[in-house]
Parts: sequence; structure tokens; C-alpha cells
Amino acid sequence: MRLRRKPWIDTAILDYADFVTPLGGDWSKCAGAWQETFGRSAPLHVEIGVGKGDFLTELAARNPSVNYVGLEAQQGVLYFAARKAAVRRLSNVRLLVFDAARLTEVFAPHEVDRIYLNFSDPWPKKRHAKRRLTSEAFLERYAAVLNSDGEIHFKTDNMGLFDYSLETMEREGWMLSHVTHDLHALGEADNIMTEYERKFSARGAKIGRLVARRPSERL
Repeated sequence: MRLRRKPWIDTAILDYADFVTPLGGDWSKCAGAWQETFGRSAPLHVEIGVGKGDFLTELAARNPSVNYVGLEAQQGVLYFAARKAAVRRLSNVRLLVFDAARLTEVFAPHEVDRIYLNFSDPWPKKRHAKRRLTSEAFLERYAAVLNSDGEIHFKTDNMGLFDYSLETMEREGWMLSHVTHDLHALGEADNIMTEYERKFSARGAKIGRLVARRPSERL
């Protein structure tokens, strides 16, 4: 869902320049240089669709030895993620206002260790299937930037999208594990909930979760 634009954010987000590359910022030198950007060599994990950043900032706080990059198309929500990263002083977080369809422009081949997709837009109409973040086209982009052991961690409350993702990933040769149609029934203590996850769970919605490993034949 696209939020109403807040013009004041265009200026306010600049206060968090250590954490975020805003709309119109220079991201062109990022691909292949993320270790230099973070000033260290560490696993690189990416969340596509950061929203207001509850998930990514908590994940980064729990795992300081991992570098995290968050991509979000809407600057109006990414501002809040940047503010959270700054308040928590998370030096292992960088955020970009960026369209995930251009993923291979911001990450070099095999540079990424893990990709998180949390509660992505389901694009339920068949004619919009190519826009789904688990479509064949997007899986091809993920395979290009993930390393040989790279994984996608996917969660959604939309069972239509979940079943579509299972079928598409299997057909494209991704190796699936940790598959469940009711994540919260498992009672996993280390599950970090997104803003949407808390809202949907409170309404009694079931959450689907899977882990997909990069196809080996794409190396």
C-alpha cells in the first residue's frame, strides 16, 4: 500500500545520512563495494521492503557481526527505519530508497549471503504476477546476487502468495526448507516480527514461512 507523501521527510531524512541513501542519492558505486561501505568484511544480508524498520533494526541489533542493507521504494516509510537505526546506533545497517527490480545494479554477482522478503505485496491478479517478489523474474535477480550458499527467508500472511511462491521456487530449482503454513504455531522464540506480522497475528491470521536456497546449477 502506497502511503500519502509527507514532503517534510525529504529534508528530515538527511539527518540520518550515516544510515540512509535517500531518493536521488548516489547508490551507483555500491555494487561490489559493500565491505568498503561498512568498513569491514562480514556476511551481507538484505531485506527487500523494509517498511518502518522494526524487523531489520532488531535483527541487526541481535547480530552485530552481520552487515545489513535494507531496500524500500517509499522514502516516507524508510525515514522511520533510518531514525530507528540511528537511535540504536546500528553501525551495521545501511538503507536505500530503491526499487528491487534493479537489484543487480546495487549488488555485484554473488555478493549477498541472505535475502529477507517479509509480507510483500501479493499482487493477487494474474496479470500482475510478474510484479510479485517471488516471480521467476525476481528469483533470477536473487540468484544473480546471492552466493553459492545464499538463501531467501520469506514470510507472508497471504496463503495465495505463499503457495504461488512454493510452486515457483520449486519449479525454478530452489531448495526449500523450514516450510510452514502456520509459523506462530511453532512457538519459535527467535522469530522477529515485522509491524505487519504483529497486526495480522493479532487478527488471527496464519503466517507462512519458508527458506529457499539458491539453485546450485546457477553457479
